[in-house]
Amino acid sequence: MKFLADEMLRGLARWLRVAGYDTAVAAPGTADHDLVAQARREGRVFLTRDRRLVETLPPADDIVLLECRDLDECLVELGRHLPIDWQYRPFSRCLGCNTPLEPAEEARWDEVPAGARAGATKLFHCPACRQLYWDGSHVARMRERLARLMGRGGD
Repeated sequence: MKFLADEMLRGLARWLRVAGYDTAVAAPGTADHDLVAQARREGRVFLTRDRRLVETLPPADDIVLLECRDLDECLVELGRHLPIDWQYRPFSRCLGCNTPLEPAEEARWDEVPAGARAGATKLFHCPACRQLYWDGSHVARMRERLARLMGRGGD
């Protein structure tokens, strides 16, 4: 499954990326009809909170209207609409630009803060934006959240 999230769902898009899903985020100011067309052209499920937009369209399986008010509600609600595997391919995509991550060169370890370097064992980078990712304590907390989303419907 691939997704296109509207601007209001940036946080949800980030967590879908954490789980490993190819998730694009709408460019600011993109017209509603262009977003639906983009999602369909790219084979993505369009995620939105825009009730007015959805009411103007015929019912479709590739558009999901979420009524959540905050990120936690959105995570749970999306899991009720679609069979999301929150442990699909965790930490395999860039959280910023959505590009698949690749193992980083050994020399890039020098760019990791010294305190974080001590406990980290894996280093990845985004070939598009060059962002570095390592398995620090934040990854353990994120893995716990993904596990809770799988085990208890997101709460």
